[in-house]
Amino acid sequence: MSAWTGRHHLSLLFFLALCSPCCLAQMPVPLTTLRPSASPSAPQSQSETLKVRLAGFPRKHNEGRVELFYKGEWGTVCDDDFSIANANVLCRQLGFVEATGWTHSAKYGKGQGKIWLDNVQCGGGESSISACKSRGWGNSDCTHDEDAGVVCKDERIPGFVDANVIEAQVDENKLEEVRLRAVVAAAKKRLPITEGVLEIKYKDGWAQVCDAGWTAKNTRVVCGMLGFPQERKFNKNFYRLFLERQRNVYRVHSVACAGTEVHLAACPMEFNGPNTTALCRGGSPVVVSCAPGLLFMQHHGALKKKTKTSSTVRLKGGARLGEGRVEVLKSGEWGSVCDDRWDLQSASVVCRELGFGSAKEAMTGGRMGQGVGPIYMNEVKCSGLERSIWNCPFKNITSEDCQHTEDAAVRCNVPYMGLENSIRLGGGRTRYEGRVEVLGTNANGTEGWGLICGETWTTKEAIVACRQLGLGYANQANQETWYWDSSNVTEMILSGVKCTGDEMSLMHCQRHKTLNCQKAAAKFAAGVICSETTSDLVLNATLVQQSVYIEDRPLHMLYCAAEEDCLSKTAAKANWPYGHRRLLRFSSQIHNIGRADFKPKAGRHSWVWHACHGHYHSMDIFTHYDLLNANGSKVAEGHKASFCLEDSDCEEGVSKRYECANFGDQGITVGCWDMYRHDIDCQWIDITDVKPGNYIMQVVINPNLEVAESDFTNNAMKCNCKYDGHRIWFHNCHVGDAFSEEAERRFEKYPGQLNNQIS
Repeated sequence: MSAWTGRHHLSLLFFLALCSPCCLAQMPVPLTTLRPSASPSAPQSQSETLKVRLAGFPRKHNEGRVELFYKGEWGTVCDDDFSIANANVLCRQLGFVEATGWTHSAKYGKGQGKIWLDNVQCGGGESSISACKSRGWGNSDCTHDEDAGVVCKDERIPGFVDANVIEAQVDENKLEEVRLRAVVAAAKKRLPITEGVLEIKYKDGWAQVCDAGWTAKNTRVVCGMLGFPQERKFNKNFYRLFLERQRNVYRVHSVACAGTEVHLAACPMEFNGPNTTALCRGGSPVVVSCAPGLLFMQHHGALKKKTKTSSTVRLKGGARLGEGRVEVLKSGEWGSVCDDRWDLQSASVVCRELGFGSAKEAMTGGRMGQGVGPIYMNEVKCSGLERSIWNCPFKNITSEDCQHTEDAAVRCNVPYMGLENSIRLGGGRTRYEGRVEVLGTNANGTEGWGLICGETWTTKEAIVACRQLGLGYANQANQETWYWDSSNVTEMILSGVKCTGDEMSLMHCQRHKTLNCQKAAAKFAAGVICSETTSDLVLNATLVQQSVYIEDRPLHMLYCAAEEDCLSKTAAKANWPYGHRRLLRFSSQIHNIGRADFKPKAGRHSWVWHACHGHYHSMDIFTHYDLLNANGSKVAEGHKASFCLEDSDCEEGVSKRYECANFGDQGITVGCWDMYRHDIDCQWIDITDVKPGNYIMQVVINPNLEVAESDFTNNAMKCNCKYDGHRIWFHNCHVGDAFSEEAERRFEKYPGQLNNQIS
């Protein structure tokens, strides 16, 4: 496991450490700069750091069998004398704030090779497991049946890198900071900065790069670092006249990039000596001009050279702009990419194809959640110059080659927009929570920080806030924040905020022109709790299609269902207990494919007991079941309360954690699913009043977005439905975002759909 390295600067650094990860960001206007985050607890170089990783299966990213890399070989740790203090040390080495538990007896499977440490005894404050007492390296009387594991708290040390991350390996001595200095007046006033003089940090100031021999390939690398997919032409005459009047100090010359590098420091280059920095014979300072991707064009108006964004590649499951699981489109259906041989060059092709820069990180092991559809590619090997991942060599795979636990992901360089400078959190117990404060105009007409009215605050607004803050996913949207520290609150300045959830900033959302809040006290201000990980629910569409049938159920067996509002409105007018209702029945298997457990928003103290069915409801509405006609109107509907949100079953090796019996905890563990069989109450749509015809059947999980998820677009499932008055058939059942737009249009034009006649 690598550690962050870096230095503390007022500006953002581009610091490239040998064999260590780095994170690039751009500098506030008018400069554009790159740097890694710094962590005071991170070792200074990889050579000084004992590598630690979590392994085994199945597991979540913050737990697993402990493995250490020593003398060129991975090995395990024996569980003899193991303790929570040992686990705390290991979790901090892995980049987590602390441990919540540890495991023994090879819970995550038996390791192979050496057992490096035995009888480890840490105090808990050590910076590395190697500093703890033990029998010594390789001295053990254990077998791999005694391999120890740890469970870390799912909160990262600021500046530490995720596991399963591939990053650039470059020379730390080459460059500290890189920036574009805007020269044109208009460019200084807007972000992102796309054009300017390329400069590097030198001593206490900035130096230029000599453009003698400078090529478009060099510019491509610089643009990629800054979050732009490609370079573009600029007015050379203007810059020549401007730069002739400037005093230039040259530090670097003879840069020779191949164009595939993800950092300028990875390119061959020469440095001028300390007393010869003014030399650039026959040249002038390098000027770089980049073409922004489609998402950032609105900030620069129309450009002569339009940048196309791919329609056959997308990112899913990421919290921040430019990150996510890589999915590709084939034959109208989206599928994922296996992580075998996945590297920065292949990841960069994906990033540029989507309108971002080069890849900051290439991630493996399902680090951005697992897909549910097909896996189309394996062993992708791009050179880095391809226009599309489809142009790269790859292998078609079978289900035996890869599983979704191996889904590849990326984190791309994106242009610096300065959006985090206009928002902050206050009053919370950690940096991930608090009242949302935005920069705006207060009541007396001056600019300052201010609160947001919580009346219309929902998960969608919280998603945007956490994204703008750079704090990951929205774990919770708070409409009241009276329980947080209010000793330093500001006044309320914003109300009526309404977002779609896709915006980069709250300022891009709809809002009231003037403050209009019924509860303007600070305790009713909007707040958020952000998280680096979250759940992701998806319905097994195939099982729905396979399990559907019709039942005519007598009314005398439906009293409990009527009490829970599971029948259509006309049931109230029926001649109870005589007669029957026609029910469209099917099974629902709801999987958690995210990176954190799915738990009901309400605590158990507020769960409602339903005596008729003898269970607690932890969520009033967990799913919506609808039958739609050709124009999208509902002809029948049903809903499902989460009367038993639990782990019905799990992937091999994953342990169940939630069970409803005996007032137990409710939730769905990562890698598990909640099963609602076709034969339980309310697992139906009442179609008593539906006429024969062709329809669309739709299921929506977590429809009110009560619980945070990494991706809400896959919460809906649709099927073509054919009903002849006696029997029913489902066809083309699929998760809402599984098809291309064209395939989805074909689905909606199911034969007979437009005239609602059976065909």
